[in-house]
Amino acid sequence: MAATTTQVEHSDQSPASAAGDQIWNVPNALSMARLGLAFFVGILIEFQQFMPALFVFVVAASTDFVDGWWARKFNQVTKLGRVLDPFVDKIIITAALIALVGCAGSGIDAWMVTVIVGREFLVTSIRAMVEGKGGDFSARSLGKWKMLFQCAAVVSSLLLLDGVTDAVWLVWTTSVLIWLAVLMTVASGADYVIQAVRLARNAS
Repeated sequence: MAATTTQVEHSDQSPASAAGDQIWNVPNALSMARLGLAFFVGILIEFQQFMPALFVFVVAASTDFVDGWWARKFNQVTKLGRVLDPFVDKIIITAALIALVGCAGSGIDAWMVTVIVGREFLVTSIRAMVEGKGGDFSARSLGKWKMLFQCAAVVSSLLLLDGVTDAVWLVWTTSVLIWLAVLMTVASGADYVIQAVRLARNAS
């Protein structure tokens, strides 16, 4: 009878709930690897190794798609992964941008990075509050566009600093991309605030 009860208890656990309780799997391992690469990018920029930093940054940023695809494809979406993945995304961008601020001619100003980092703190705090109450605060399209322009700005700035091509048009390209990144950062931050207010009103 005890064995039967144990079997029933185990059968009640769905694959999704079992996956959600896992800690180490391929997507989370990739996220941890990306975290290490993010710090490596910052170090390379500090030592003015711009082309190696560009290569490592592209690898780190591109694996974001891989771990997300793997988690959905093989049902390995976990509670840790839902927190770790966006956290690592923020570290990849902020580590590169903060390091680039200290490089003369990068085209990236300190106030721009302050806006970007401030938005990340705001959205992270709101997400923790909403999801802590059981709400859904998934990524939105503006946030994805924000990430795209931020990555493009980092790549353009690193190419500019490395001097591999004509700097005239690249200066303008970097300037346009970082301004678009800042504008999308502000817009996506406002979008998340509006979403949080709506969720709070619906919950009350």
